[in-house]
Amino acid sequence: MKRVLAIILGGGKGSRLYPLTKMRAKPAVPLAGKYRLIDIPISNCINSNITKMYVLTQFNSASLNRHLAQTYNLSSPFAQGFVEVLAAQQTPESPSWFEGTADAVRKYQWLFQEWDVDEYLILSGDQLYRMDYSLFVEHHRETGADLTVAALPVDGAQAEGFGLMRTDNDGNIREFKEKPSGEALKAMAVDTSRFGLSPDSAKERPYLASMGIYVFSRSTLFDLLNKYPSYKDFGKEVIPEALSRGDALKSYVFDAYWEDIGTIGAFYESNLALTQQPTPPFSFYDEKFPIYTRARYLPPSKLVDAQITDSIVGEGSILKSCSIHHCVLGVRSRIESDVVLEDSLVMGSDFYESAEERIALRKGGGIPLGVGQGTTVKRAILDKNTRIGENVTIINKDRIEEADRADQGFYIRNGIVVVVKNASILDGTII
Repeated sequence: MKRVLAIILGGGKGSRLYPLTKMRAKPAVPLAGKYRLIDIPISNCINSNITKMYVLTQFNSASLNRHLAQTYNLSSPFAQGFVEVLAAQQTPESPSWFEGTADAVRKYQWLFQEWDVDEYLILSGDQLYRMDYSLFVEHHRETGADLTVAALPVDGAQAEGFGLMRTDNDGNIREFKEKPSGEALKAMAVDTSRFGLSPDSAKERPYLASMGIYVFSRSTLFDLLNKYPSYKDFGKEVIPEALSRGDALKSYVFDAYWEDIGTIGAFYESNLALTQQPTPPFSFYDEKFPIYTRARYLPPSKLVDAQITDSIVGEGSILKSCSIHHCVLGVRSRIESDVVLEDSLVMGSDFYESAEERIALRKGGGIPLGVGQGTTVKRAILDKNTRIGENVTIINKDRIEEADRADQGFYIRNGIVVVVKNASILDGTII
């Protein structure tokens, strides 16, 4: 895999994940108590022995840069491994920002071409899955493909939200359509049992959806980018063009857990699914294929007369006499007495406050970090460094689906209350 370069696309403004992307790039959004979204594709690369990685982003990249610099040092005198952020930049030749997935790669192709590699692995920075990319690349090489697209078997309801590919018995892509519906959707059905699915599963999931993960042969990638400079997106424009001009396009079927967590609802559900018993759909407890992140050297969590069920608690947390059910708590979470947390994500804090600081804050009319005494939080996301006062109720009492309350420190998305990073919610507030 030394002759493979990975390009991880950080996405645009991340408007569907707003307000979690209000102060950070989408790949830097916290995940599962201690990780960030970007840790998933990078860890998959490392476990696949692919150690040359660029991350392309253009919005709020400061925290992403800091995380990558503090986490991934792959270089040594005997290796050329690296993880490097490439932010969008305006130049005389390219005065605009990234305008799509293909456009982002095109604007940095001068750099990618400098590497003596045979294939380019294009990845997304906002998906949760575990894949050995070396098998993906080997499949690409063995089939003599110019371009290989990772394909996920899906049912009819899911299929309408994806780019779909129709393949022959050998996995050659014969047709590619972006989000078809009706009769056009039915025409894209294939016999997925040819790719190892059981007859029942193949009947239930007869469509092959593009995962937005590609392996390009070197010459094919740059030929497509240069011959069609107006094409901005791989899925909508570049792949259909490659198909129409006769390039060898192959599918690589991936039949395991995969989730696109580009919306608040999907992000919320994916995190809480990690608490499922006895076996969650995705597990971070895999010694052979670990997910890496920054080592923080935090103390163990301290639980004082707390009742906790079906939850994940990040290290360095302090939980007093509280009740926590079906929640994910991030590092340095501070939960005070008589707090009730249900079906919620608490992203924790970036730092600690001493007992003296907390007392001084209270005396001065401020609110300490964490969730204050007597507070109830249900079906909510509390972003990093939030300060929730005492006897606060966050339950979306009016069952609102969408709302913007920026002046009050929270938003509602998909019926989920999201308290923004660094926000303070005053004592006795009812949301």
